[in-house]
Amino acid sequence: MAVKPIQVLVVDDSAVVRQVLGALFAQTPDFEVTTASDPIIAMERMQRAWPDVLVLDVEMPRMDGLTFLRKLMHERPTPVVICSTLTEKGARTTMEALAAGAVAIVTKPRLGLKQFLGEAAAELVATVRGAAQARLHPRRAPAEPAPVPAKLNADAVLPPSGARAMSQTTERIVALGTSTGGTQALERVLTALPRVCPGIVLVQHMPERFTAAFAQRLDSVCEVEVREAGTGDRVIPGRVLIAPGGRHLVLRRSGAYYHVDVVDGPPVNRHRPSVDVLFRSVARAAGANATGIIMTGMGDDGAAGLLEMRQAGSRTLAQDEASCVVYGMPKEAVRRGSVERSVGLDQIAREIVASA
Repeated sequence: MAVKPIQVLVVDDSAVVRQVLGALFAQTPDFEVTTASDPIIAMERMQRAWPDVLVLDVEMPRMDGLTFLRKLMHERPTPVVICSTLTEKGARTTMEALAAGAVAIVTKPRLGLKQFLGEAAAELVATVRGAAQARLHPRRAPAEPAPVPAKLNADAVLPPSGARAMSQTTERIVALGTSTGGTQALERVLTALPRVCPGIVLVQHMPERFTAAFAQRLDSVCEVEVREAGTGDRVIPGRVLIAPGGRHLVLRRSGAYYHVDVVDGPPVNRHRPSVDVLFRSVARAAGANATGIIMTGMGDDGAAGLLEMRQAGSRTLAQDEASCVVYGMPKEAVRRGSVERSVGLDQIAREIVASA
């Protein structure tokens, strides 16, 4: 049986973006694409044929993308990929869009836009295809994946080592890894945490310059301290360190204490930061003093690293299928035997507190 095409609607006031993305998606065999120059036109077209995924700009005439997104999520939730220009103001706006229900973001520069969209073709197609599987409408059968670059594992950043963590310390570490749907899921988890809880290190797949605004937003609504991680930051109770977009996050041990390093390196599992890199470093540095939790997201990043954590004596948990936006990363971790137990999203905060 033929797979039903993914209906994609590109909403952007830039003729260049509409032209390039329209052509890119049109030549993707399992996509059917239409475009609109603003949300008003988009709504008229959606009444005739509802799309599976919207690729949405934020700053547009007549109705801004954020207002349109909120309206859409209230009336008929539909997967939305935000395609936003990288500015400090834009980053904050995009964080608001993610909080309003967007499932993924793709960053676009102000200059060299046409070249960027061409070079990022595989990523754009994969992101939109993954968004179509988000649990905001009935899931479709998986489609044939687009050609992608070579996939590296954590060896590219942290080569295998026989080093083992201290068997026991008084410090406890929680490592979280998430991707699509993670921005909303993390807010629910972190806002439920009391001020005193184990130190947390986390990777949310997110482009460079967006993580600082994301951390600031979470810090404003949480009892715990949330910040974008910097090299040398100590992991302490009540503090959450988020990997900066575009760089890997590594846990180190100094005596009985823990701190983080932010390091360069190639994408691992096509992500930078990578959950596998963080989890491997936690397995080495913290071992049985750590809890690893893998949450909603596409792909398999984190499954191998979580298995290393389990083998090192860490507790390992996964977000369950029912509460995931996309049950990809947790599913793969469960399949590989990396997970001791799967729990609902609303249970994760309690598990973090209990790990102290």
